[in-house]
Amino acid sequence: MADHDPCDALKGTPGYEYCTRGPGSDGPPGTSSGGGGGLTGNAVDNARHLVESLIKKISGLVAPKDAWAPARSDSGLYEPFLWLGQHLAVAIFICVVVVCALTAWQGAPRLKQMGASTGWTLVAVAGMASVPGAVMLLNKAVSAAFTTAFDSDESTLFGAIRKDLHSGADLNNPLAKLLLLAAIAVALAFAFLVFLTRQLGILAFVCMAPVVLASLARGGDPTAVKAWAQRLLGLMFAPFALLLLSPFVQLAKGSLIVDSVLLVASDAVMLRMIFHGVPYFGPKVAGAARTYVESRTPSPLAHAVVRAGAPDVYEKENMPRALRTVDTPGRAMSRDRGVLFAAYGITPKERAGRLTTQSAVAKEHREASETAARRQQLREVRERFRTTPSPDAPPARRSTSAPAPVVAPAQPTPAAQPSSSQPPTP
Repeated sequence: MADHDPCDALKGTPGYEYCTRGPGSDGPPGTSSGGGGGLTGNAVDNARHLVESLIKKISGLVAPKDAWAPARSDSGLYEPFLWLGQHLAVAIFICVVVVCALTAWQGAPRLKQMGASTGWTLVAVAGMASVPGAVMLLNKAVSAAFTTAFDSDESTLFGAIRKDLHSGADLNNPLAKLLLLAAIAVALAFAFLVFLTRQLGILAFVCMAPVVLASLARGGDPTAVKAWAQRLLGLMFAPFALLLLSPFVQLAKGSLIVDSVLLVASDAVMLRMIFHGVPYFGPKVAGAARTYVESRTPSPLAHAVVRAGAPDVYEKENMPRALRTVDTPGRAMSRDRGVLFAAYGITPKERAGRLTTQSAVAKEHREASETAARRQQLREVRERFRTTPSPDAPPARRSTSAPAPVVAPAQPTPAAQPSSSQPPTP
């Protein structure tokens, strides 16, 4: 008896084509050319493509090839700052020349100062025009290096995730894929926050470059330039903080769940990157992100991640405190403004140091709770020692001798009164 084809019952209907196609055949939506067949195979492919596209987005947000900062010195955004810096440098140079001319009787020191001012003014003017191009080249180099370090082959973080999507041990586990998708979605949000803060910071520091470089015209004091360059380079090289996860990539190979754990760890690293890498407003932004996460989710794991990225700190304005402190945005900008003014020869005004109101209240509450706990602990220890005799103390000895009699204090004797028969003493 010939075998009966069950698909014959579907002849004349659209389902007959799907019934007769094999799992490896090409066809309309509903089939998969790489195996798996039907809607299930399509779902697997869609999830894989979604993860790969999100990984590309994360890589492009953390270290983008193009920055918001102007790429040329004749840009409409950079040109007003360039004009201001050049005229400021020339004005400072003219002031130095006039002062040297009025004090020419001092001889060699004034000639040396005028020569240094001339050379550094030329350096400052040339540097103002080259800053945008140098920043663009450095940004492209950082982007290329970041891509090589995190998305070049299977030994990198994103490359290992791509490989595990095709040949992971838990590839057919839907829970592992859901965890990976959730971790990538959260990492995408933190990557966007990193992108926004970095781009705004780089734009601000590039635009203020002419004003900072103009301070060199006074005599070559590089203090303000060093502070400016330190903060700009910190912003640009901040994405390399994710290199802390590179040693753990080999341990995560072959498991989508462990890849998800690494992505969660990358969230804490990116938040810490904002905390330390973004000048002035980094702690504020990281703290706001932590507060938002803690108020939106009750998950202890999420709270632990954001607390690792944005730790508890005190904000300081001037004077350091015993506990770990950070500067308020106004205080941080004031300190750098003081460095810039000092490079121009202007003595900045020092402000008294104190904690902000919120930090002072938090400090008082914390110290009060710690003091109360300490007092309670000391009280319990004292009560325990009072009720429990010490085993090392010698036993009390009873005295066998009779107690010494108690002598009553002598009463004062009254003075002798003369008798009536005796004559009074002259």
